Amino acid sequence: MAADELLVRVAGGDQKAFEELYGLVSGPVFGLVRRVVRDPAQSEEVAQEVLLELWRSAARFDPGRGSALAWILTVAHRRAVDRVRSARAAGERERREARRAHQTAFDQVAEEVEAGLEREGVRRCLDRLTALQRQSITLAYYDGYTYREVAERLRLPLGTVKTRMRDGLGRLRECLGGVA
Repeated sequence: MAADELLVRVAGGDQKAFEELYGLVSGPVFGLVRRVVRDPAQSEEVAQEVLLELWRSAARFDPGRGSALAWILTVAHRRAVDRVRSARAAGERERREARRAHQTAFDQVAEEVEAGLEREGVRRCLDRLTALQRQSITLAYYDGYTYREVAERLRLPLGTVKTRMRDGLGRLRECLGGVA
């Protein structure tokens, strides 16, 4: 019996006709799906889905528009292409998520610890300066005074304050390992 007749009978709920149709088209359906999908396990799944769809939607087949085999293979091809597109989209989503997860997240605790260690290093190095150097640098860098304001506040000549700060900053740089 031809696939056209069998598919019309399947549309009427004939299980025997479906068994015959299955035997007739399962090979070509799997072959087509396998060429599109390539993965054997997924190809088997898609072929099974197509054959199950034949049972459910056989009534949609119109013998006036073409042969049953052409209609079945069109259904198989569409389903196979859908599976490939779905797999690609899923792969792309996974790659995007992996890239997003791979980005180093801001770690506030680590940043605070690092800043604390840097502050401690600066304090330790400030303690190695002379009292006059430390006082001048503290007024300028921590309190925000200009060289002129530091000189006025300490009642010293501007040149003296600049010299103290230059020498003190040099010692700080040396103490901090060339970072400052």
